[in-house]
Amino acid sequence: MFGLFNRGGAADTLSCAEVRSLMDKGEITLVDVREANEWANGRIPGAIHMPLSRLGGSFAKIPTDKPVVLYCLAGGRSAQALSMARGAGLEGLRHMGGGIQDWARNGFPIVR
Repeated sequence: MFGLFNRGGAADTLSCAEVRSLMDKGEITLVDVREANEWANGRIPGAIHMPLSRLGGSFAKIPTDKPVVLYCLAGGRSAQALSMARGAGLEGLRHMGGGIQDWARNGFPIVR
């Protein structure tokens, strides 16, 4: 699906530094799978919101023009969302390990 994230041997998990670099280059779409209250408390600039609790019916809404990276609070739900997406036949997605907590610890921007 996406040349940037060929599945052959590529890790499913990207660090927040890798995600930041790809974002800065405009090479990815970042999807926040946290719930609405978490999203309202702060998110990564430019991310789109698709809560895990409603993701199953929303796979068709995931943009396909760029590789997609999923994130959550700490990495667990984004890994679950990645598994769900693959189960639905989507390929070329990855998730950000450490989630927005790691993002914030690294001093990267968060919008509220």
